[in-house]
Amino acid sequence: MIVENRDIKNNAIGTFDETKVDAGFLVLTYKNDEAFPQTVVKEVNNDFIQFHFCVKGSSKFVFNEGRYALNIVEENSLLLYNPQRELPINLELSANSWMVSILISIKKFHSLFSQEADYISFLNEDNKDKKYYKDGVISPSMAIVLNQLINFNLNKSIKGLYFRGKAYELLSLYFNRSEEADVEQCPFLVDETNVIKIRKAKEIIIAKMAEPPTLQELSDEVGLNLKKLKEGFKQIYGDSVFSFLFDYKMEVARKLLESGENNVNEVGLKVGYSTASHFIAAFKKKYGTTPKKYILSLN
Repeated sequence: MIVENRDIKNNAIGTFDETKVDAGFLVLTYKNDEAFPQTVVKEVNNDFIQFHFCVKGSSKFVFNEGRYALNIVEENSLLLYNPQRELPINLELSANSWMVSILISIKKFHSLFSQEADYISFLNEDNKDKKYYKDGVISPSMAIVLNQLINFNLNKSIKGLYFRGKAYELLSLYFNRSEEADVEQCPFLVDETNVIKIRKAKEIIIAKMAEPPTLQELSDEVGLNLKKLKEGFKQIYGDSVFSFLFDYKMEVARKLLESGENNVNEVGLKVGYSTASHFIAAFKKKYGTTPKKYILSLN
């Protein structure tokens, strides 16, 4: 398989972090932490099944030289398989977006699920030579594994072993028959419950962006002790609560400035800064330029 990167629509070029899990089994991760889109292109043979997971932000898969596109947004997944033709990855990641992808050959996949052809629809005899597409929602259990993959910070010598275990775990969760069963029957009850609370915490701080609660108030509101909230938030979103909120506020501010509907002072107030000087300092810390200079650069 060949990795190829090229400039599309003047987006910046990025490169997947690629880890070989097994023969015919790859994990690709990509973090676009910049304030502008990035494009990654990868040639993929037609005997590979592609699983794509948008961990943060949003992305777009472009096909047929731009004539067709599939969007994927945060906390959603996309499965692609077309045995009739090659399906290269032409991925346009929005600003501040993270993606995890699994590429697995149909031969390898069959070896994992040889007894499950009736359950996994594209493996049965009627569909084995047909293209297959499915989108879905990332479950809380899967979110934990995805964030562990993309925020890997252990010794590099064990990366292959770690990714192998996590990749198989991710596939098992993806095809878990009990995924939508009653929560009392879910074997991941503790993780699921805590992740749901942490996601609620994220929603609360976004909704109250201009006047966010303290960590203790947030902890009380979602019903999760302070230690678990801080550790869990870091594990799932790769950052502390308030670092995540800072990045979110700056992204909102950038979009408001781009719209041209508000001046710098108004934008600062909308994202929670009582003085223009504090907002300007925060914006410069994030983007390396002042809001006014940023607006001028757009013109």
